[in-house]
Amino acid sequence: MIFNIQRYSTHDGPGIRTVVFLKGCSLSCRWCQNPESRARTREVLFDPRLCLAGCDLCQHAAPTVIERALDGLMIHREKLNDETLNPLTHCCPTQALSVCGEVKSVDEIMATVLRDKPFYDRSSGGLTLSGGEPFMNPLLAQALLAASHQQHIHTAVETCLHVPWRYIEPALPFVDLFLADLKHVDEAAFQRWTGGSAKRVLDNLKRLAQAGKKMTIRVPLIPGFNADEASIKAITTFAADELHVSDIHFLPYHTLGINKYRLLGEPYTAPEKPLDAPQLLAFAEDFARQKGLTATLRG
Repeated sequence: MIFNIQRYSTHDGPGIRTVVFLKGCSLSCRWCQNPESRARTREVLFDPRLCLAGCDLCQHAAPTVIERALDGLMIHREKLNDETLNPLTHCCPTQALSVCGEVKSVDEIMATVLRDKPFYDRSSGGLTLSGGEPFMNPLLAQALLAASHQQHIHTAVETCLHVPWRYIEPALPFVDLFLADLKHVDEAAFQRWTGGSAKRVLDNLKRLAQAGKKMTIRVPLIPGFNADEASIKAITTFAADELHVSDIHFLPYHTLGINKYRLLGEPYTAPEKPLDAPQLLAFAEDFARQKGLTATLRG
């Protein structure tokens, strides 16, 4: 299942790219900027600012799920399933209520990807799988990557690598570049902020390195989690000494995705202000260069 296809991207790998976003992730990072991607199933997003007063189309479409109350709509999310979601998919004229997630075949997705092949060829671009975690859908991910290789399209995967190795390994021949998150090397901190296991991620990173796969390490810098000199040193040292990569990207924390939590009816538990630490960012760049890495700050 996917939830978006973004064409003409220039921030998700080299050149001009088409990014296919797959639903599903085994982590629950507090700062996740795509919370609508975490569940493998379809979800409802609701923006009351766009809701038309007096409109009851969604309530008529799914009366067991939607109630009209004095202060707006009440959505019984626990009752969402295919039967109740299908009539909601295209019922809202203002898109105040929308359904996130759709099933598309490999051929349907590739038809969109192939529309821009001339741009990939001219810019050394290609296809990027993102999410969520693309390898939570291992069969779809492998099929899309293999189909792209058959068309001589460069492939990249944005991944947190928090999946069993058996989900990743079959796709290895078809991945040209891993854009791999390295959030922390400390197990306790990682578990506390993401709900997952740092060991699983580190083991998978080592296996990718042993397989000789090209990787760019991406480090989201989150206040209270890893935006400190000790954490940056540990993460960068692991990338340089254990993985022997050449490129590391530091991604300062921002809050651009905070409104999505409101649309999903979920609390936001990460810091409410973006990272403002120019000296720390300078330290990160300098330390990475000392370790022989090419460091890049990405907004």
